[in-house]
Amino acid sequence: MRQPAARPQGNLRSISAMLVAVGFFAFMDTILKTLSVHYPALQVAAMRGCVALPLVVLWVQWRGAWHSLWHIRWPLHWLRGILAIGMLSLFTYGLKQLPLANAYTLFFVAPILITVLSAPVLGERVPPVHWWAVLGGMVGVLVALRPGVDGFVNWYGLAVLGSAVCYAVSAVVARLSSRTDSSESLMFWIMVMVALGASALAAPQWVNVRPQDYWLLAALAAAGFGGQLAITEAFRHGQASAVAPFEYTALAWGLAVDWLIWAALPDRYTLLGGVIVIASGLYVVRHERAAANGNTP
Repeated sequence: MRQPAARPQGNLRSISAMLVAVGFFAFMDTILKTLSVHYPALQVAAMRGCVALPLVVLWVQWRGAWHSLWHIRWPLHWLRGILAIGMLSLFTYGLKQLPLANAYTLFFVAPILITVLSAPVLGERVPPVHWWAVLGGMVGVLVALRPGVDGFVNWYGLAVLGSAVCYAVSAVVARLSSRTDSSESLMFWIMVMVALGASALAAPQWVNVRPQDYWLLAALAAAGFGGQLAITEAFRHGQASAVAPFEYTALAWGLAVDWLIWAALPDRYTLLGGVIVIASGLYVVRHERAAANGNTP
């Protein structure tokens, strides 16, 4: 049976959570790119899970939610864990050579995949406004960064595309799981699986962690925990097709980081693309607010 669309109020709450999540993850991705120079991609994924897990444990303890961790749909959690390891490893590998903003360009196929999957998998009715927002945002990204053929066919570009597929499927699975399972279980088990699974896979080529990188790992823990908490809430309460277009706000973060750290200045096409991306997101916000007030946007 087809599920009813999420309430507009839930969509607005989820959009806010997504904006927060994107900010955290942009900071996390900057750290991942820095670490990828010195460590294998799988090890970086493992370290991301290991440093975030203690924070998740403390959060579950604070919430008093240990009882909610066990009565869950295990196949969906196992699937999310596998997808998370693949997503982190592939994205970290891609960041070795790609600028952050260019990697985000390729990664932005994920919102389209989420929107496409939300109808057959989640049974959501996807309003036309959400399709227009996704397509408008994608056009803005292409205008801003004008990715060349090489960006799509080299191994680093393909790795980022693979990461985007893993993320899109994981986001839809998270939304499906959240109908019966708690936010605590969604966060706890994905961190456990990433920490243990990626560590086991990375063990044969493990590189000793440099002391000067400890502070990066601490920042990685904080950013990853904050981002995971926010994105779990985003897909828990809102319609996936409404939330997904706001992945495009990562473009602004990527451009800012590239400029501040790697001295890459945006050109007029980048600025024009950014305007298109922002306008697409604001169009959805206007639609959701009008729907929440019972008005036609």
